[in-house]
Amino acid sequence: MPLFMDVHESLPEGATVQDVIGAHRADLRTQEQYGVKYLRYWVDEKDAKVFCLAEAPSAEAAIAVHREAHGLLADRIYEVVEGS
Repeated sequence: MPLFMDVHESLPEGATVQDVIGAHRADLRTQEQYGVKYLRYWVDEKDAKVFCLAEAPSAEAAIAVHREAHGLLADRIYEVVEGS
């Protein structure tokens, strides 16, 4: 299944790592109905950015999970290939 990395360029004012954890948990509760599996995420709290890695049938499916789970949509999404 394709891998997608999405980038949230700015979190809502005052959002914390704990808020991101809650949003990720909401993604996990929602992902199955879209055939998506959110794998990992990274938070840059200083610059208010979040990066999410997901297996998904399409970018649109990954976006749909965020939309339904918490409404925090990524600013960009890239199809990526994992390297080592």
